[in-house]
Amino acid sequence: MEFKGGESWKRWLFPGLAGMAAGIMFILLIVKILPGNFTNTDSPVELSSTVHADDDNRETEVTAAVKKAKGAVVSITNYQGGSMFDGSLPSKAGSGSGVIYKKEDSKAFIITNHHVVDKATQLEATLPDGKKLKAKLLGSDPMTDLAVITVDGEGVNDVIEIGDSEDLQPGASAIAIGNPLGFLEGTVTKGVISSVARTMPVDIDQNGEVDWQTEVIQTDAAINPGNSGGALIDINGQLIGINSAKIALEEVEGIGFAIPVHAAAPVIESLEKYGEVRRPFIGVAPVSLQDIPSQYWKDPLNLPNHVTKGVVVMEVSPDSPAERAGIKKYDVITAIEGKKIRTVIDLRSFLFKDAKEGERVSVTIYRGGQKQKVTVELGTAR
Repeated sequence: MEFKGGESWKRWLFPGLAGMAAGIMFILLIVKILPGNFTNTDSPVELSSTVHADDDNRETEVTAAVKKAKGAVVSITNYQGGSMFDGSLPSKAGSGSGVIYKKEDSKAFIITNHHVVDKATQLEATLPDGKKLKAKLLGSDPMTDLAVITVDGEGVNDVIEIGDSEDLQPGASAIAIGNPLGFLEGTVTKGVISSVARTMPVDIDQNGEVDWQTEVIQTDAAINPGNSGGALIDINGQLIGINSAKIALEEVEGIGFAIPVHAAAPVIESLEKYGEVRRPFIGVAPVSLQDIPSQYWKDPLNLPNHVTKGVVVMEVSPDSPAERAGIKKYDVITAIEGKKIRTVIDLRSFLFKDAKEGERVSVTIYRGGQKQKVTVELGTAR
Protein backbone atom coordinates (compact mmCIF):
# COMPACT_ATOMS: atom_id res chain seq x y z
CA MET A 1 0.00 0.00 0.00
CA GLU A 2 1.28 3.46 -0.83
CA PHE A 3 0.87 6.61 1.36
CA LYS A 4 -0.48 9.62 -0.37
CA GLY A 5 2.14 12.30 -0.87
CA GLY A 6 4.91 9.89 0.06
CA GLU A 7 7.57 12.15 -1.49
CA SER A 8 6.53 15.23 0.54
CA TRP A 9 9.00 14.59 3.45
CA LYS A 10 11.85 15.53 1.15
CA ARG A 11 10.45 19.03 0.93
CA TRP A 12 10.84 19.77 4.75
CA LEU A 13 13.83 17.57 5.69
CA PHE A 14 16.63 19.78 4.36
CA PRO A 15 15.17 23.12 5.59
CA GLY A 16 14.72 21.56 9.07
CA LEU A 17 18.33 20.40 9.27
CA ALA A 18 19.55 23.81 8.18
CA GLY A 19 17.47 25.49 10.92
CA MET A 20 18.87 23.20 13.62
CA ALA A 21 22.43 23.96 12.54
CA ALA A 22 21.77 27.71 12.61
CA GLY A 23 20.30 27.45 16.12
CA ILE A 24 23.33 25.60 17.45
CA MET A 25 25.70 28.19 15.97
CA PHE A 26 23.64 31.01 17.57
CA ILE A 27 23.78 29.42 21.05
CA LEU A 28 27.55 28.92 20.80
CA LEU A 29 27.98 32.54 19.78
CA ILE A 30 25.91 33.83 22.75
CA VAL A 31 27.86 31.73 25.27
CA LYS A 32 31.17 32.99 23.87
CA ILE A 33 30.38 36.69 24.14
CA LEU A 34 28.55 36.68 27.54
CA PRO A 35 30.58 38.15 30.49
CA GLY A 36 31.54 35.64 33.16
CA ASN A 37 31.90 32.84 30.61
CA PHE A 38 30.65 29.67 32.27
CA THR A 39 33.52 27.69 30.82
CA ASN A 40 36.25 30.16 31.71
CA THR A 41 39.32 28.17 32.64
CA ASP A 42 41.67 31.12 33.00
CA SER A 43 40.80 31.60 36.76
CA PRO A 44 39.88 28.23 38.22
CA VAL A 45 38.13 28.16 41.60
CA GLU A 46 40.55 27.16 44.35
CA LEU A 47 39.27 25.39 47.46
CA SER A 48 41.02 26.10 50.74
CA SER A 49 42.81 23.10 52.12
CA THR A 50 41.96 24.13 55.71
CA VAL A 51 38.77 25.17 57.49
CA HIS A 52 39.08 27.95 60.07
CA ALA A 53 36.77 28.33 63.09
CA ASP A 54 35.35 31.75 63.80
CA ASP A 55 38.17 33.54 65.60
CA ASP A 56 36.02 35.61 68.00
CA ASN A 57 38.09 37.94 70.18
CA ARG A 58 35.52 37.62 72.94
CA GLU A 59 36.16 33.89 73.15
CA THR A 60 39.87 34.58 73.40
CA GLU A 61 39.15 36.99 76.25
CA VAL A 62 36.96 34.39 77.96
CA THR A 63 39.73 31.82 77.79
CA ALA A 64 42.20 34.29 79.30
CA ALA A 65 39.74 35.27 82.04
CA VAL A 66 39.15 31.64 83.01
CA LYS A 67 42.88 30.90 83.04
CA LYS A 68 43.43 33.88 85.32
CA ALA A 69 40.76 32.96 87.88
CA LYS A 70 40.38 29.20 87.75
CA GLY A 71 43.27 28.41 90.09
CA ALA A 72 41.56 30.25 92.96
CA VAL A 73 38.34 28.20 92.82
CA VAL A 74 38.35 25.18 95.13
CA SER A 75 36.06 22.31 96.00
CA ILE A 76 34.70 22.13 99.56
CA THR A 77 33.47 18.93 101.20
CA ASN A 78 31.17 18.97 104.22
CA TYR A 79 31.58 16.01 106.59
CA GLN A 80 29.10 15.42 109.38
CA GLY A 81 28.72 13.02 112.28
CA GLY A 82 31.46 10.86 113.74
CA SER A 83 32.12 10.20 117.40
CA MET A 84 35.28 9.56 119.40
CA PHE A 85 33.24 7.43 121.79
CA ASP A 86 32.08 4.80 119.31
CA GLY A 87 34.93 5.22 116.86
CA SER A 88 32.71 6.26 113.98
CA LEU A 89 34.11 8.59 111.35
CA PRO A 90 32.46 11.65 109.85
CA SER A 91 30.67 10.92 106.58
CA LYS A 92 30.39 13.10 103.52
CA ALA A 93 27.17 15.11 103.73
CA GLY A 94 27.59 17.40 100.75
CA SER A 95 29.96 19.49 98.70
CA GLY A 96 30.24 22.86 97.07
CA SER A 97 32.73 25.39 95.84
CA GLY A 98 34.74 28.23 97.32
CA VAL A 99 36.98 31.09 96.20
CA ILE A 100 40.39 31.95 97.64
CA TYR A 101 40.25 35.72 98.04
CA LYS A 102 43.37 36.46 100.11
CA LYS A 103 46.47 35.06 101.80
CA GLU A 104 47.59 36.45 105.12
CA ASP A 105 49.79 35.20 107.99
CA SER A 106 50.44 31.82 106.35
CA LYS A 107 46.70 31.26 105.87
CA ALA A 108 44.53 31.30 102.78
CA PHE A 109 41.02 32.71 103.19
CA ILE A 110 38.12 31.18 101.25
CA ILE A 111 34.64 32.60 100.76
CA THR A 112 31.77 30.17 100.19
CA ASN A 113 28.07 29.77 101.00
CA HIS A 114 26.66 29.23 104.48
CA HIS A 115 24.59 26.27 103.30
CA VAL A 116 27.73 24.58 101.93
CA VAL A 117 29.35 24.44 105.39
CA ASP A 118 26.25 24.33 107.57
CA LYS A 119 26.27 21.67 110.33
CA ALA A 120 29.73 20.42 109.31
CA THR A 121 31.86 18.66 111.92
CA GLN A 122 34.77 18.63 109.50
CA LEU A 123 35.58 20.60 106.36
CA GLU A 124 37.98 19.84 103.55
CA ALA A 125 39.12 22.03 100.68
CA THR A 126 40.49 20.53 97.48
CA LEU A 127 42.72 22.71 95.33
CA PRO A 128 42.57 22.55 91.52
CA ASP A 129 45.73 20.42 91.48
CA GLY A 130 43.98 17.80 93.63
CA LYS A 131 45.71 18.67 96.90
CA LYS A 132 43.36 18.27 99.89
CA LEU A 133 43.59 20.63 102.88
CA LYS A 134 41.85 20.59 106.23
CA ALA A 135 39.68 23.69 106.53
CA LYS A 136 38.57 25.70 109.54
CA LEU A 137 35.30 27.62 109.71
CA LEU A 138 35.80 31.23 110.80
CA GLY A 139 32.14 32.12 110.66
CA SER A 140 28.99 32.01 108.58
CA ASP A 141 25.86 34.07 108.08
CA PRO A 142 22.56 32.41 107.09
CA MET A 143 20.97 35.78 106.28
CA THR A 144 23.30 36.39 103.33
CA ASP A 145 24.23 32.72 102.79
CA LEU A 146 27.94 33.49 103.12
CA ALA A 147 30.73 31.82 105.09
CA VAL A 148 34.49 32.21 105.48
CA ILE A 149 36.88 29.31 106.01
CA THR A 150 40.67 29.15 106.18
CA VAL A 151 43.31 26.62 105.12
CA ASP A 152 47.07 26.39 105.43
CA GLY A 153 48.43 28.88 102.91
CA GLU A 154 51.50 26.83 102.03
CA GLY A 155 51.10 25.51 98.53
CA VAL A 156 48.30 27.91 97.73
CA ASN A 157 49.51 29.94 94.78
CA ASP A 158 46.39 31.53 93.34
CA VAL A 159 44.25 34.30 94.79
CA ILE A 160 41.27 35.74 92.93
CA GLU A 161 41.35 39.38 91.90
CA ILE A 162 38.36 41.33 93.22
CA GLY A 163 36.32 43.20 90.62
CA ASP A 164 33.62 45.90 90.74
CA SER A 165 30.09 44.54 91.02
CA GLU A 166 28.53 47.99 91.37
CA ASP A 167 29.32 49.01 87.80
CA LEU A 168 27.96 46.01 85.91
CA GLN A 169 25.94 46.35 82.72
CA PRO A 170 23.21 43.99 81.50
CA GLY A 171 24.52 42.01 78.54
CA ALA A 172 28.13 42.00 79.76
CA SER A 173 29.89 38.64 79.86
CA ALA A 174 29.52 36.53 82.99
CA ILE A 175 31.52 33.36 83.60
CA ALA A 176 30.75 30.88 86.37
CA ILE A 177 33.46 28.56 87.69
CA GLY A 178 32.74 25.82 90.19
CA ASN A 179 32.30 22.14 90.89
CA PRO A 180 28.74 21.17 89.90
CA LEU A 181 27.32 17.91 91.26
CA GLY A 182 30.30 17.57 93.58
CA PHE A 183 32.70 15.92 91.16
CA LEU A 184 32.90 18.02 87.98
CA GLU A 185 35.78 20.12 89.29
CA GLY A 186 36.70 23.30 87.48
CA THR A 187 33.58 23.43 85.30
CA VAL A 188 33.20 26.67 83.34
CA THR A 189 29.91 28.03 82.06
CA LYS A 190 29.50 31.28 80.16
CA GLY A 191 26.58 33.66 79.81
CA VAL A 192 25.72 37.29 80.32
CA ILE A 193 24.62 39.57 83.11
CA SER A 194 20.84 39.39 82.86
CA SER A 195 20.12 41.94 85.60
CA VAL A 196 22.22 43.83 88.09
CA ALA A 197 19.56 44.94 90.56
CA ARG A 198 17.59 41.89 91.61
CA THR A 199 16.40 41.01 95.09
CA MET A 200 15.35 37.48 95.96
CA PRO A 201 13.26 36.37 98.96
CA VAL A 202 15.05 34.17 101.48
CA ASP A 203 13.31 31.89 103.97
CA ILE A 204 16.06 31.27 106.51
CA ASP A 205 14.22 29.00 108.93
CA GLN A 206 12.21 27.24 106.18
CA ASN A 207 8.86 28.10 107.80
CA GLY A 208 7.30 29.34 104.59
CA GLU A 209 7.73 33.02 105.45
CA VAL A 210 10.17 35.41 103.83
CA ASP A 211 12.82 36.56 106.31
CA TRP A 212 15.01 38.62 104.05
CA GLN A 213 15.42 40.02 100.56
CA THR A 214 18.95 39.33 99.42
CA GLU A 215 20.66 41.39 96.74
CA VAL A 216 21.79 39.31 93.76
CA ILE A 217 23.22 39.43 90.26
CA GLN A 218 21.08 37.54 87.76
CA THR A 219 22.88 35.61 85.00
CA ASP A 220 22.06 32.97 82.44
CA ALA A 221 25.38 31.20 83.05
CA ALA A 222 24.47 27.77 84.41
CA ILE A 223 24.75 27.53 88.22
CA ASN A 224 23.97 24.04 89.49
CA PRO A 225 24.19 22.24 92.85
CA GLY A 226 27.87 22.05 93.70
CA ASN A 227 28.50 25.40 92.02
CA SER A 228 27.39 27.09 95.24
CA GLY A 229 30.19 29.21 96.63
CA GLY A 230 32.03 29.30 93.33
CA ALA A 231 33.13 32.34 91.39
CA LEU A 232 31.20 34.52 89.00
CA ILE A 233 33.83 36.48 87.10
CA ASP A 234 33.79 39.19 84.46
CA ILE A 235 35.62 39.24 81.14
CA ASN A 236 38.74 40.49 82.95
CA GLY A 237 38.87 37.42 85.19
CA GLN A 238 37.89 39.45 88.26
CA LEU A 239 35.47 38.24 90.92
CA ILE A 240 32.10 39.99 90.73
CA GLY A 241 29.89 37.52 92.60
CA ILE A 242 29.64 34.39 94.74
CA ASN A 243 27.41 31.83 93.04
CA SER A 244 24.47 30.49 95.00
CA ALA A 245 22.41 27.53 93.81
CA LYS A 246 20.28 27.76 96.96
CA ILE A 247 18.46 30.83 95.69
CA ALA A 248 18.17 29.50 92.14
CA LEU A 249 14.75 28.84 90.66
CA GLU A 250 14.46 25.08 90.21
CA GLU A 251 11.44 25.23 87.91
CA VAL A 252 13.13 27.31 85.22
CA GLU A 253 16.34 27.18 83.21
CA GLY A 254 18.70 29.94 82.19
CA ILE A 255 18.31 31.87 85.44
CA GLY A 256 21.10 31.79 88.02
CA PHE A 257 22.07 34.09 90.85
CA ALA A 258 25.23 35.27 92.54
CA ILE A 259 25.81 37.46 95.59
CA PRO A 260 27.64 40.61 94.39
CA VAL A 261 31.07 41.18 95.93
CA HIS A 262 30.22 44.71 97.06
CA ALA A 263 27.37 43.28 99.17
CA ALA A 264 29.54 40.41 100.40
CA ALA A 265 32.50 42.59 101.45
CA PRO A 266 31.15 43.90 104.80
CA VAL A 267 29.84 40.44 105.65
CA ILE A 268 33.25 38.90 104.97
CA GLU A 269 34.94 41.56 107.10
CA SER A 270 32.60 40.89 110.02
CA LEU A 271 32.99 37.12 109.73
CA GLU A 272 36.77 37.45 109.76
CA LYS A 273 36.71 39.75 112.77
CA TYR A 274 33.92 38.33 114.92
CA GLY A 275 33.01 34.96 113.43
CA GLU A 276 29.50 36.32 112.91
CA VAL A 277 27.74 39.31 111.42
CA ARG A 278 26.87 41.84 114.10
CA ARG A 279 23.89 43.88 113.07
CA PRO A 280 22.12 46.75 114.80
CA PHE A 281 18.84 45.83 116.45
CA ILE A 282 15.87 47.53 118.09
CA GLY A 283 14.57 44.70 120.22
CA VAL A 284 11.03 44.09 119.00
CA ALA A 285 9.08 41.15 117.56
CA PRO A 286 7.78 42.67 114.31
CA VAL A 287 4.89 41.64 112.06
CA SER A 288 4.00 43.37 108.79
CA LEU A 289 0.68 45.22 109.05
CA GLN A 290 -0.44 43.62 105.79
CA ASP A 291 -0.19 40.19 107.47
CA ILE A 292 -2.68 41.18 110.18
CA PRO A 293 -6.44 40.88 109.42
CA SER A 294 -7.87 44.31 108.70
CA GLN A 295 -10.52 44.06 111.46
CA TYR A 296 -7.72 44.45 113.99
CA TRP A 297 -6.46 47.67 112.42
CA LYS A 298 -9.18 49.56 114.32
CA ASP A 299 -9.11 47.55 117.50
CA PRO A 300 -6.67 47.19 119.17
CA LEU A 301 -4.36 49.15 116.81
CA ASN A 302 -6.68 52.17 116.35
CA LEU A 303 -5.00 53.16 113.10
CA PRO A 304 -6.17 56.11 110.97
CA ASN A 305 -7.68 55.07 107.63
CA HIS A 306 -4.70 56.33 105.63
CA VAL A 307 -2.22 54.08 107.47
CA THR A 308 -2.25 50.79 105.54
CA LYS A 309 1.39 49.78 105.71
CA GLY A 310 3.90 49.49 108.51
CA VAL A 311 5.30 47.10 111.11
CA VAL A 312 3.33 46.14 114.21
CA VAL A 313 5.28 45.62 117.44
CA MET A 314 3.98 42.34 118.86
CA GLU A 315 6.52 42.12 121.69
CA VAL A 316 9.23 44.33 123.20
CA SER A 317 12.35 42.65 124.55
CA PRO A 318 13.23 43.54 128.17
CA ASP A 319 16.03 46.08 128.56
CA SER A 320 16.22 46.49 124.79
CA PRO A 321 16.79 49.73 122.87
CA ALA A 322 13.06 49.76 122.06
CA GLU A 323 12.03 49.44 125.71
CA ARG A 324 14.45 52.14 126.77
CA ALA A 325 13.03 54.43 124.07
CA GLY A 326 9.46 53.85 125.29
CA ILE A 327 8.19 51.73 122.39
CA LYS A 328 5.26 49.57 123.45
CA LYS A 329 3.32 46.53 122.30
CA TYR A 330 0.95 47.28 119.38
CA ASP A 331 2.85 50.39 118.34
CA VAL A 332 3.03 50.56 114.53
CA ILE A 333 6.36 51.65 113.04
CA THR A 334 5.92 53.50 109.74
CA ALA A 335 9.31 55.20 109.24
CA ILE A 336 12.88 55.37 110.55
CA GLU A 337 14.97 58.45 109.83
CA GLY A 338 12.32 59.49 107.31
CA LYS A 339 12.60 56.24 105.36
CA LYS A 340 9.28 54.46 104.94
CA ILE A 341 8.95 51.14 106.75
CA ARG A 342 6.15 49.23 105.01
CA THR A 343 7.07 45.65 105.92
CA VAL A 344 9.33 43.61 108.18
CA ILE A 345 11.68 43.29 105.21
CA ASP A 346 11.98 47.09 105.08
CA LEU A 347 12.77 47.20 108.80
CA ARG A 348 15.49 44.57 108.50
CA SER A 349 16.86 46.18 105.36
CA PHE A 350 17.29 49.50 107.17
CA LEU A 351 18.91 47.89 110.21
CA PHE A 352 21.23 45.60 108.26
CA LYS A 353 22.23 47.96 105.46
CA ASP A 354 21.77 51.56 106.52
CA ALA A 355 22.15 51.64 110.30
CA LYS A 356 25.17 51.37 112.60
CA GLU A 357 25.58 50.03 116.09
CA GLY A 358 25.10 52.72 118.72
CA GLU A 359 23.49 55.10 116.23
CA ARG A 360 20.55 57.21 117.45
CA VAL A 361 17.65 57.11 115.00
CA SER A 362 14.25 58.79 114.84
CA VAL A 363 11.41 56.25 114.69
CA THR A 364 7.93 57.25 113.58
CA ILE A 365 5.15 55.25 115.24
CA TYR A 366 1.37 55.29 115.57
CA ARG A 367 -0.03 54.63 119.05
CA GLY A 368 -3.73 54.85 119.82
CA GLY A 369 -4.33 56.56 116.51
CA GLN A 370 -1.74 59.28 117.17
CA LYS A 371 1.45 59.82 115.23
CA GLN A 372 4.57 60.10 117.41
CA LYS A 373 8.33 60.12 117.08
CA VAL A 374 10.75 58.45 119.47
CA THR A 375 14.55 58.30 119.47
CA VAL A 376 16.13 54.86 119.68
CA GLU A 377 19.81 54.16 120.31
CA LEU A 378 20.47 51.00 118.33
CA GLY A 379 22.03 48.03 120.06
CA THR A 380 24.08 45.15 118.65
CA ALA A 381 22.51 41.80 117.91
CA ARG A 382 24.56 38.81 119.06
